[in-house]
Amino acid sequence: MTYVYLMKNEKPLDTDIITKHVEYLKKLKAEERLLLCGPFTDYPGGMVIFSAENIEEATNIAKADPLISSSCKTFEIRTIELANEGNNYLI
Repeated sequence: MTYVYLMKNEKPLDTDIITKHVEYLKKLKAEERLLLCGPFTDYPGGMVIFSAENIEEATNIAKADPLISSSCKTFEIRTIELANEGNNYLI
């Protein structure tokens, strides 16, 4: 299944936390879980779209992100059904 965790800034970030976050994203990518990620330009936070077996695993993946585990960001998690050409955009 595909999930997204939406992050909201709570504390200032430092270079060490950002580096750990990037390494975590690289790990998710190497595991072929990471689909899309990035900061928002119009909101204090960002998102990570990724695959997981179930909501419990997805929640654990989000909680393990150094940005979240450090309490620099809070998160909400959502299940997303991807619409694309292959599934005729869910029509």
